[in-house]
Amino acid sequence: MNPIDKTDAEWRALLAEKGAEPLAFEVTRHAATERPFTGRFNAVWADGSYHCICCGAKLFDSDTKFDAGCGWPSFWEAAEPGAIREIRDTSHGMVRVETVCARCDAHLGHVFPDGPEPTGLRYCMNSASLDFKPQE
Repeated sequence: MNPIDKTDAEWRALLAEKGAEPLAFEVTRHAATERPFTGRFNAVWADGSYHCICCGAKLFDSDTKFDAGCGWPSFWEAAEPGAIREIRDTSHGMVRVETVCARCDAHLGHVFPDGPEPTGLRYCMNSASLDFKPQE
């Protein structure tokens, strides 16, 4: 699937229309990171699903969320295969795996191999890149 192509001005307008938090544009379009323990979804444990704040793609289900103690919402598995694309990230003198929305290329966070079973993965996400839809 080809990523959604918008200008910075179009992304800013879309995020403003959705009522996204102020940091959402910098996080999703320029790979910024919110400070740990400051994101609105870090301590949310309600049933529902997490979606890309930019395009609405479903990324995670609440039943895969866990408390990693790292200060960002963490999940052990994506909601659907192919929902998240992984990119080698060598910024800041480290080698990590960046995660982006497969539909619109929004930066989400990083994935690490230190999560719980059954996957052993920790998808460490920025709240600013997510939208939560409570289970009805």
